[in-house]
Amino acid sequence: MNVTISPDHDTSLPEELLDFLPCATPNAWVDWALDNETLLLIDHAQCEKKAASTAMSLMYRYVDHVDLLTKMSQLAREELLHFEQVVKIMRARGIEYRHLSASRYAEGLRELVRRDEPERLVDVLIVGALIEARSCERFARLIPHLDDELAKFYRGLVKSEGRHFEDYITLASQLSDAPIEARIAVFKAREEQLVTTPDVAFRFHSGVPA
Repeated sequence: MNVTISPDHDTSLPEELLDFLPCATPNAWVDWALDNETLLLIDHAQCEKKAASTAMSLMYRYVDHVDLLTKMSQLAREELLHFEQVVKIMRARGIEYRHLSASRYAEGLRELVRRDEPERLVDVLIVGALIEARSCERFARLIPHLDDELAKFYRGLVKSEGRHFEDYITLASQLSDAPIEARIAVFKAREEQLVTTPDVAFRFHSGVPA
């Protein structure tokens, strides 16, 4: 199932990204985010840092894949820059960066990752693609409701990060011994469940409020 663009979607999202996601972020999450802007920014910063960390981890673990090393190096630098930018916005608004417990989202996807190589790497890359695509879709859902500064910042993130998911999927296809469409479908089904079912704590990748 493809994502249908709702009236509050920022239309700068690539069509390929919307086609990749199994569903749209529920309106209930958007309302929850707008009621928790402080948590939104803190967890957003944390997500950017985690994305950089994941990219670096892949670089250290898979040193024999040149294309992966190049893409992950580029991605890590970009994600760290975005982390710094989020923290700067937080500081200007008097919001202190602090640790938050992770949502069930990423771990829920990683539970499906196979253990043996190269299947493990393929699955990890598919997970990375879904996380990147969902993040951009949520930026776009929020943009019409944010103040000018945040809206401009998130619009820039959509523009710069909107194709990251394709980098992950391209690498997964290159490194797999078989077509990956079936594996993508498995992860999409789990991803849809995670974003549409209740969560007790708000996070950038949480489901709907319980």
